[in-house]
Amino acid sequence: MIHMRIRDRGMLKFLPAHFAPEHRALLRELARDELRQTKPLLDEYEIEELENRICYAMEYTYPVVLSKWEDGFTQVEEGLVHYLDPIKKEVRFVSKDGTAMSIKFTDIVGVEVIE
Repeated sequence: MIHMRIRDRGMLKFLPAHFAPEHRALLRELARDELRQTKPLLDEYEIEELENRICYAMEYTYPVVLSKWEDGFTQVEEGLVHYLDPIKKEVRFVSKDGTAMSIKFTDIVGVEVIE
C-alpha cells in the first residue's frame, strides 16, 4: 500500500477569501487611525517660548530637538536651525544626518535646546 503525503496549507486555509491584501491594508490603516491623537493646543505664551528657544538655538548654533505634529502623530527631529522664514512662517532645519527640511511654525509643538 502506497502512502501519499497530504499537502496542508496550514493557517492559509482558515484565511477567508475576502482578506485580500487590500483588505489587510485597510485594517492596518484602521488600527493606525485608532492611535491618532488630536493636535496639542498651545497658548500665546507657549508659542512665544517656542520661538524664543528656536531663536536662541539659531543664534548660538546649538542643536535642537523639534517635536512636530504630523497627521495625528508627534514626530521628533534633531539637528540645527538654519533659518527662520517669517514670510512663509517656516523653520529651515538641517537634521542630524544632513538633510535639509522646512517645518511650518504651526506644526511645531515642542522645542528642546541641547547645550
